[in-house]
Amino acid sequence: MNLNTIVEVKRPKAFDQVEWRDGHAFLGGGTWLFSEPQVSVDTLVDLDQLGWPALTVTPRGLEIAATCRIVELHDFKGPPEWKAVPLFDQCIDCFLMSFKIWNAATVGGNVVMSLPAGAMVSLTAALEGVCTLWPQNGPPRQVPVVDFVTGMHTNVLQKGELLRSILLPASALRKRFAMRQQSLTRHGRSAALIVATVGDNGEDFLLTVSAATPRPVHIRFARTPTAVELRQAIDTRLPPDAWFADVHGSAAYKRHVTFHLAEQIRGELS
Repeated sequence: MNLNTIVEVKRPKAFDQVEWRDGHAFLGGGTWLFSEPQVSVDTLVDLDQLGWPALTVTPRGLEIAATCRIVELHDFKGPPEWKAVPLFDQCIDCFLMSFKIWNAATVGGNVVMSLPAGAMVSLTAALEGVCTLWPQNGPPRQVPVVDFVTGMHTNVLQKGELLRSILLPASALRKRFAMRQQSLTRHGRSAALIVATVGDNGEDFLLTVSAATPRPVHIRFARTPTAVELRQAIDTRLPPDAWFADVHGSAAYKRHVTFHLAEQIRGELS
């Protein structure tokens, strides 16, 4: 879509060259930005010239630049001890988009959109990702992905603040995982996307509920729970009013599906 309100495109080579004001919008892949009119935007700040490496492997884990394209994450092959890397492809396959869009869409853009069915929100939350945010005036700050998204299409970003990167810790990448996704239609938006990770000896079982709730939710156990313990924990953490209804499923449906998929995952990881 042509954005006929745009009068200028800025291409800074460093973040300190950005002079933010109302009417500015950061441009990464632009797959959402160019999908509908942006009547309040008159200036695009193109992040491409900042030159951030898409993916950086460090002893701490995997740093994913906000400008990393989905296709770059899809093609990543990590160290053999990072058993959770195949989860990347499984979550990417849940995208309601053509594979051709992967070449433009960015990981950061999907996280900043903060939609319940955002597949990169589900992935990075499940792998205990931590966002690095760059405010306009102040030092960088770190926020876990599970706390970054605050609700449907809302997050903790302040005016002019930029998502720089997401760190997936090595400790989470070394864990085993299982994932389930459910949609009302074969290629529809996720009504529930559930992921669990666990250590090799059954310790530190982490269930992440997303798509069925307005924001991702962590439910953690010291060891793999029993079926009864898991159901009780979900029921306590997510009462009936914690689910939401939309065209992709009623709240009751999403709640029921989550219990069903979570038990499948628990059985697989047991």
